[in-house]
Amino acid sequence: MPRTAPLARARGLARSLLWSYGTVWRRRRMVAFYGAFLAPGDLAFDVGSHVGNRVRAFRRAGARVVAVEPQPDLLAVLRTLYGRDPRVRIEPCALAAEPGEGVLHLATRAPTVSSLAPGWIRDVRADPRFAQLRWDREVVVPLRTLDELIARHGEPRFCKIDVEGHELEVLRGLTRALPALSFEYIPVVADRAVACVERLAELGEYRFASSPVETWRWATPWVTPEDMVLRLSALSPDAPPGDVYAVRSDVTLHG
Repeated sequence: MPRTAPLARARGLARSLLWSYGTVWRRRRMVAFYGAFLAPGDLAFDVGSHVGNRVRAFRRAGARVVAVEPQPDLLAVLRTLYGRDPRVRIEPCALAAEPGEGVLHLATRAPTVSSLAPGWIRDVRADPRFAQLRWDREVVVPLRTLDELIARHGEPRFCKIDVEGHELEVLRGLTRALPALSFEYIPVVADRAVACVERLAELGEYRFASSPVETWRWATPWVTPEDMVLRLSALSPDAPPGDVYAVRSDVTLHG
């Protein structure tokens, strides 16, 4: 490994921490936003926890949290920040359609885009915002399924999934309709988000809405799966990324 690698890793972590924790107004808006999904005592899954800013938001909403993160450097951050919180459980693994092992492609200078999906890495480089990124290391990580985590911790009221192109594989490891979920979309690879909408529609009856990245504001009304597929498919490749939210038809949001 190059002698500069430790410094590059430290810089990558510093960028992630600054982006995730550095802005007070964004933290407050995030807590208010997730308060619509979580009440005190609810259980939340944070799949792809990164450095844990969603963990903090979920905890401030009063929820118990299961944080899922396979990256060794990020696990160290999570354990430092939340390891002593009895209402946070940290799972050092990735999720997939089946248990086993997987190769995680690490981006040292931008760990937020580390991915288990080499096809996504190839395709997302068509977006100039990703073209200069380098996935320069690999590590083998344990894989579990959402069903396994539910058997171990209970069913979450809300499950956030942000795993850089691996979202569909995570959902393939789920065999029940959870109350509410979110997953990332990136316009240049919108077909992957479309597949996630279709997978959730197979599991149960859901309504969908979207929010541009880190805005904590709704970009769409709540719509049918078919309408969300059309909206995602119509996105311009240079549109901002964001998250799709799915709420089961019998679930009422708070507030």
